[in-house]
Amino acid sequence: MKIYFASDMHLGAAVIKNHRAHEMNFVRWLDSIKEDADEVYLLGDVFDYWFEYKSVVQKGFVRFLGKLCELSDMGIKVHIFTGNHDVWMWDYLPKECGVEVHGEAYTFEADGKRMYVGHGDETGGLDKGYAVLKWMFKCPFVQWCYSLLHPDLSWWIANTWSHTSRKRDNKNIKFHSFRGEKEHQVMFARKQLEKGEKIDYFIFGHRHVVADYPLDGQSKLIVLGEWMKSCTYGVMENGEVAIHNWNEEKDVDSGMWI
Repeated sequence: MKIYFASDMHLGAAVIKNHRAHEMNFVRWLDSIKEDADEVYLLGDVFDYWFEYKSVVQKGFVRFLGKLCELSDMGIKVHIFTGNHDVWMWDYLPKECGVEVHGEAYTFEADGKRMYVGHGDETGGLDKGYAVLKWMFKCPFVQWCYSLLHPDLSWWIANTWSHTSRKRDNKNIKFHSFRGEKEHQVMFARKQLEKGEKIDYFIFGHRHVVADYPLDGQSKLIVLGEWMKSCTYGVMENGEVAIHNWNEEKDVDSGMWI
C-alpha cells in the first residue's frame, strides 16, 4: 500500500498573501499523488475556518473540493480529520465529496503496521482557557447559537480571532521547534505504549514542526509539519513512514509562524 499524510493547510487564513496560489499548490500535490495513492489522510486544520450551515456553502476552496471529488471518484479513500480550526465539519464533505470525516483520533492497520493518527491537539498541553473553548466548540447548544449568526459575521469573528491568536503564539519561542521529551505528543504516545497498546506509528499534525522521533525499538512519532511555508507530508510505503517536501515554487509565505 501507499498512503499519504498531510496536515495544517489552513486554507483561507488571513495571513496568506496569495490564497489562489496557496490552494493551487496543495491541489497540485494532490494531483501528483493520485496515480499511486491507496489512501490519503488529511489530519486537521485543512481550513483555517469552516462552519457548515444547513443551506449555505462557505465561499472559496472550489478547486480543492473538486480535487477531493476526483480522488474519491477514482476509488482513493480520503480521510479528513477535524482540527482546532475546522472543528465544525459534519456531513457536507462526506455527502458531496465522498470523503470520510473523523472527529477523533483513529487507529488502523496497513502493511502489518498499526497506526494511530489524529490532529494532535487532543494529546494534552492545553491551557485551561483553550480546554474550555474546545468544550464549547463541541457543545451542540453553542453550535446552534453560532449558526444563528449571519455567515459574513461568523466568518469575520473567526478570522479576527484566528489572526489575533497567531500573533500571540508567534511570540512564544517554544512553538517554533520540536522539543523532544518535553513535547506533549511524545508524552501522550509514551502513555499509550505504557498501557500495553501496540502502535508502530503515531502520526500527528497541529504543531507546525516536522519530527521523526523514535519512542522505543518499534514505535515512532511522526509530526507532519504544515503547508503554510514548508509544505511537508508523510508517505507510508512497504511498512515504513517517511517525511517528504513538496518543492514546487510557491507564493504562499505568510512571513510568520502559524
